[in-house]
Amino acid sequence: MTDPAAEAAAAEAAAAGPAVGVGPWEGPWPEGAQWDPELLAHGDRRNVVDGYRYWTMEAIVADLDTRRHGFHVAVENWQHDLNIGSVVRTANAFLAREVHIVGRRRWNRRGAMVTDRYQHVRHHASVEEFTAWAAAEGLPVIGIDNFPDSRQLETYDLPERCVLVFGQEGPGLSPEMHAAAGATLSIAQFGSTRSINASAAAAVAMHAWVRRHVFGQPPG
Repeated sequence: MTDPAAEAAAAEAAAAGPAVGVGPWEGPWPEGAQWDPELLAHGDRRNVVDGYRYWTMEAIVADLDTRRHGFHVAVENWQHDLNIGSVVRTANAFLAREVHIVGRRRWNRRGAMVTDRYQHVRHHASVEEFTAWAAAEGLPVIGIDNFPDSRQLETYDLPERCVLVFGQEGPGLSPEMHAAAGATLSIAQFGSTRSINASAAAAVAMHAWVRRHVFGQPPG
């Protein structure tokens, strides 16, 4: 009988690429509920930091939950945007509290590189449903896009608790989301193109939050 945990670990190792991770545990096995017997026996080839080697997926998520940051990330999904997986991967790297998919429930997970296993992802069928949730949670909705009324991300003091919202690659934020956002921020650019890739914009905005609230660097 196939072990689901072993299958999940094998899938994650395949996504991570060759020659990563560690082999079987050497010496007496450690004690504790966080350890995965299959990984201890056969090795851990997942794309996780060393501190989580040989841990079960559930134990990793539980540990991350004790220290997730105060910002959420939302992505509009009306055209099955291929960038969503990359946004989820970055949200995991910066330890966002949750990722919210607004629009279609199905999204392309390939770019997430299985990090969605460790990141809470919530679906909202419409902008109205999403903004009602944010209002109930007391979370400001902050759009990231280039609009005439956008303020500069670099000089904006991001609140500790908020939702950073990103639109589709190409059309950007929908008119409904733009109208619902309490503020819309743009990223300073200096070349010939009018916009940067949606997943790149998400990484810049999340890192701006980290600089402000993890490293205590006020906006310039």
